[in-house]
Amino acid sequence: MFVRIVKMGFQEDKIEEFLANFEENKEKIRNFEGCKFLELYRDKDNTTRFFTYSYWEDENSLENYRNSDLFKGVWAKTKVLFNEKPEAWSVDKLATLE
Repeated sequence: MFVRIVKMGFQEDKIEEFLANFEENKEKIRNFEGCKFLELYRDKDNTTRFFTYSYWEDENSLENYRNSDLFKGVWAKTKVLFNEKPEAWSVDKLATLE
């Protein structure tokens, strides 16, 4: 399993539009084959910046999602709202403490 972290910055007047799109699609994304976990975070200091954390079975599962109609639709509505270039990282989870 690995983790995908995406940092996105939005135009202040477009945040509600982003949140509505995320709300509409979060269950579909989470239930996409291979997705094991999904969270959305908002930066405490820069409230126009958001992060998604998603856990995937393997890289192929993420690639299948990234090539899906679901992703293409979500991304098309999301990318026009940015105020900065998004960044993404794929990382291996090494430890979890609860």
